Amino acid sequence: MGEKIKLENGRLIVPDHPIIPFIQGDGIGKDITKPAQSVLDAAVEKAYGSSRKLIWKEVLAGQKAFKATGNYLPQETLDSFKEHLVGIKGPLETPVGGGIRSLNVALRQTLDLYVCLRPVRWFKGVPSPVRYPSMVDMHIFRENTEDIYAGIEFEIGDEKTKKFQDFLINEMGISTQIRFPESSAYGVKPISKDGSERLVRSAIQYAITRHLPSVTLVHKGNIMKFTEGAFKNWGYDLAESEFGKQVFTWRQYQQIQAEKGQLDASKALEEAKKSGKVIIKDTITDAFLQDSLLHPYDHSVIATMNLNGDYISDQLAAMVGGIGISPGANINYQSGFAIFEATHGTAPDIAGTGKANPSSLLLSGVMMLEYLGWHEAAEHVFDAMEHTFSKRRVTSDLHTMMESATLLSTTEFADEIIRNIH
Repeated sequence: MGEKIKLENGRLIVPDHPIIPFIQGDGIGKDITKPAQSVLDAAVEKAYGSSRKLIWKEVLAGQKAFKATGNYLPQETLDSFKEHLVGIKGPLETPVGGGIRSLNVALRQTLDLYVCLRPVRWFKGVPSPVRYPSMVDMHIFRENTEDIYAGIEFEIGDEKTKKFQDFLINEMGISTQIRFPESSAYGVKPISKDGSERLVRSAIQYAITRHLPSVTLVHKGNIMKFTEGAFKNWGYDLAESEFGKQVFTWRQYQQIQAEKGQLDASKALEEAKKSGKVIIKDTITDAFLQDSLLHPYDHSVIATMNLNGDYISDQLAAMVGGIGISPGANINYQSGFAIFEATHGTAPDIAGTGKANPSSLLLSGVMMLEYLGWHEAAEHVFDAMEHTFSKRRVTSDLHTMMESATLLSTTEFADEIIRNIH
């Protein structure tokens, strides 16, 4: 009999037998869910014996929900995630036609899961396009409710588009920026101070708690000064006002440099690093995409807006073997709500073939174990997966990139990880 996870005074209260709602997902969701759960169950048993256990509770979304209820995202599913706080999901297909833009976005916005957390680390033995993948250890905090996720679009030829364009030209005096007014569509993206601050706050707190050296604010503020540039400024303001002596910002470094010279600024930075302060810095998005390839060790935690975070997450995942082994979580650190998820798509072309790699969902489950405070079980899975990869016993996606590898089906791969839990 399971019990509910609770939030008391800002802290999760996790029982020994927590109820975990899960969505199987569409396409390969059916293939990867049970194998991933079996590995997590084995790790929990190895770490805690019979004293702790995850109690899985299936809830419906996607095609399975539509067939059963006529609704792609039933209210009962949302209520279950709210009631139990923490859950996990497989990949969901976006319904064709009108009504709902994306089931994933709907879940994130309904539960106000403002952080999309994507940790990226390399497992020994996994093929990588970069020379030193062992240096890749990054944690992406992608804002999950604003920017293009709350984007407002005006389609070319629509009557509302004409009204919006007339407002821009006649009321706001904006005309020269619109080069082809008769053939233009428009998009508006909201970026708020409140939304930016809570994301950056979570990223800095995460870095402090885990003793990580830096937080990089990634933005395109050189062009979009009042949205992306404001994100950078709000991030620095919050770091300096709320975290004080726990951080040292690049803005403070530049101020010392202007007042006292480069020598004093460099000395202050070195002293900050030696004292264990988290270094808060910023970089332009395009420069970051290059620098993360050339100097990945310079970026530990990344805080950024939604669209930038989308690009960054996939590039960094590619550096350590691809999105098939990349985990993700959607979290509200204030309410405690968290949904952990496979970050890849539904891959209907290989559904039911045994070719699917369960690693993304499995590693998202590891993130869930860490969120619950069950770190011993999480470490068991990490160790077992690394052992499995190093023996080159892998699923179809990695088998094509590895020499002398042994091809395993989805369930065989999960069974191999379980055998390597020790």
